[in-house]
Amino acid sequence: MRGLKGKTAIVTGAGSGIGRAIALRLAAEGVTVGVFDINEAGAGDTVKAIEAADGKAVAVACDITDYAAVTAAVKSFESSTGAGTDILVNNAGWDTPMPFLKTEEAFWKKVTAINWFGPLHMTHAVAQGMAARKSGRVVNIASDAGRVGSTGEVVYSGCKGATIAFAKALAREVARSNVTVNTVCPGPTDTPAMDAFVGTGEQGQKIRDAMVRGVPLGRIGVPDDYPGLVAFLASDDAAFITGQTISVSGGLSMHG
Repeated sequence: MRGLKGKTAIVTGAGSGIGRAIALRLAAEGVTVGVFDINEAGAGDTVKAIEAADGKAVAVACDITDYAAVTAAVKSFESSTGAGTDILVNNAGWDTPMPFLKTEEAFWKKVTAINWFGPLHMTHAVAQGMAARKSGRVVNIASDAGRVGSTGEVVYSGCKGATIAFAKALAREVARSNVTVNTVCPGPTDTPAMDAFVGTGEQGQKIRDAMVRGVPLGRIGVPDDYPGLVAFLASDDAAFITGQTISVSGGLSMHG
């Protein structure tokens, strides 16, 4: 991709799954990656994988639900690289599937703290520098649950829908500062989070099989299905694209 080599990026939730795959791809493109994750061990493993492939990365322990911790983590990363952050990928997320009417307030607060306030905290902390430098790329990893809804993920779907709208509104505000904001919406993806969602064993496999039957391309996603699009949106090749929401779901959802 044009214009990525030598840039810096922060990827949240990069200690595993989709976030790790994105971090690896950006590093392969010559980007120095801040591997942000609440799981220090996972972040460290991602950095080791990047360095083993001759890439550059820094592990940063960060709880995205805590704004003060976020600002400190961003400052630490930018101090270590000696540069402002060029690319922000808001990937971190969390949910536990259950019917909404069986949930409680404490659960709502945890889901919204991670999936809604997390991206707000990160974007507010990073995009101010981008706007001042008149350059930047923000890519949110939302979900098709935020576009079409998902049974058992009502609060999560609401957060992802809010993230989509937030990106469109922010894209309008920062466009004159040459900062773009776009959103990638994965469909069902084979990650540890998926294992937690569908369960394991025979029942879990039945749910997976049902998901596959609903996808025109005949499979659910894997983490490596998303980094190429993220790298594109972060590159100079996408300099005239902002405020867009793109589903990556094997055709499970198709939007005009």
